[in-house]
Amino acid sequence: MKSEETIDFHIRWAWLKISKMYNQEASKHGMTQSIGFILLNIDPRHGTPSTQLGPKMGMEPTSLSRTLKAMEDKGYIQRQQDENDRRIIRIFLTEKGKRLREVSKDSVVRFNEKVLEQVSEEKFKHFIEVIQIIEQNIVKAS
Repeated sequence: MKSEETIDFHIRWAWLKISKMYNQEASKHGMTQSIGFILLNIDPRHGTPSTQLGPKMGMEPTSLSRTLKAMEDKGYIQRQQDENDRRIIRIFLTEKGKRLREVSKDSVVRFNEKVLEQVSEEKFKHFIEVIQIIEQNIVKAS
C-alpha cells in the first residue's frame, strides 16, 4: 500500500498545511497557531480552569504549562484563583488576549467559510461522520 492510499497520510498532510497557514497568520500578530488555539479555548467571560485546557485541546501538561507561561509573560492571559474553590486556578484573557482571540477566531472562520463554499452540506456531514469513525477507531486501537 502506498502512503498516499492511507487515511493518516491525508489527515497528516492536510493538518500540516492548515497548521502552517495558521502559523503564518498568527506570526503577523506576534503569536503562534498553538497560542491562537489556546486563546480560542479560554472562556472570554468566565475564564477557564487550567486543568480543563489540556484535555480540551489534546495538549500535554508540560507543553501547555510552558505555552501558558509565555502567554502570561506577553500579557495575553492572567491567572486567578477561583472564587468558590481556592484550589482551582482560572485562566482569564487580558484585553490584549481578547483582541488576539478575535484575530484567531477570524482566521478560523475565514478558512471554514472558504472551504464550505466549495463543499456541499451533505459532503461536510459525511466528512464529520468519517472523522468520528476514525476517532472511535483510534480509541479502540489504543
